[in-house]
Amino acid sequence: MRKISIFGATGSIGQNTIDLIRRAPDSYNVVALTGGANIERLAQDAIALRADIAVTAYDCHLPALQAALQGSGVEAAAGQTALLEAAARPADWIMSAIVGAAGLAPGLEALKHGTTLALANKESLVCAGQLLLQTAERYGARLLPVDSEHSAVFQGLVGEDIAAVERIIITASGGAFRDWPLEDLPKATLAQASSHPNWDMGQRITIDSASMFNKALEVIETKEYFGVRPDQIEVLVHPESLVHALVGFNDGAIMAHLGAADMRHAIGYALHWPERQSLPVERLDLARIGQLNFRAPDPARYPALRLANEVMARGGMMGAAFNAAKEQALDDFIAGRIRFTDMAVVVETVLEQMSGESDLIDAEMTLDNVGRVDHLARKQAARAAAERIG
Repeated sequence: MRKISIFGATGSIGQNTIDLIRRAPDSYNVVALTGGANIERLAQDAIALRADIAVTAYDCHLPALQAALQGSGVEAAAGQTALLEAAARPADWIMSAIVGAAGLAPGLEALKHGTTLALANKESLVCAGQLLLQTAERYGARLLPVDSEHSAVFQGLVGEDIAAVERIIITASGGAFRDWPLEDLPKATLAQASSHPNWDMGQRITIDSASMFNKALEVIETKEYFGVRPDQIEVLVHPESLVHALVGFNDGAIMAHLGAADMRHAIGYALHWPERQSLPVERLDLARIGQLNFRAPDPARYPALRLANEVMARGGMMGAAFNAAKEQALDDFIAGRIRFTDMAVVVETVLEQMSGESDLIDAEMTLDNVGRVDHLARKQAARAAAERIG
């Protein structure tokens, strides 16, 4: 039996992973499940999967988790130290699906133990791609992409030489506001931004899809994971969300990966890699679909893509600053403190300020230094958001 752990088990990626595990319970020994404040869901899944340990990221929820697991034989723990200890437990395969920069430290800890890390936490590569890849190489661990776009590119490169790749095209649905008049965007509400036209995802990633900050992160992730130049990465708006990515080669050929808008495909591919196994996902009927549409993203509608290119051009740990500012701006939008369109303004303000922090941005990429950049960028983003309110 394969030993597996799921970090971020109560989120949408974690729940889809658990769905696949439950379909083959005799194939897996679940070591650890981690979550946040959804203690009921975390405890239920830990008991059902007979996990060795369940960990909540929040110390204040430990009593509730202990009560929910009483008599089950599942150990309960809480806090950052417990997350790192869970990541250090021997496992063959770990799903990294903690949302945001918080997923970096547990992912690094898992890699230090030579495990296969299925990476749905794109922020880890954005904040510290070099550190993550170097850690995997040093300890003989493996990183497998789980974002649908990067899984698609990964699959398109099987048997291919990356040197023959001219361009990588990742697609975006365009989010909730892809067809809105530009002048209406400042009036977009939280509820409107939280409704995705194609995918069933958590609130934060759904809003990031509407602003295309999610795609901006994925552009940086593409550069870091596949080692290509920024000018080789393109983004296309594809409203149907059926073509997840395309790889263009130096002979003019383009290989496209198509599949239903179901994250269980990318998760299942990483779970069973290097083999393919049957998955409970919809099979596409192209005759019924009839047509696929693509268009270039509007820079005025999606300034996040321009900011991603500026981040890659600056280099260093600017990715950590970008992600931290984005997370803080998103917090402020969700809390009703700033408008939807203010998020990009806040992030751009922080990038301008952080670009002058050369001693910090260009310092050695360590977990501590990434944390320092993250902390400063969040403070600056909160200040910039407060100025927007004023």
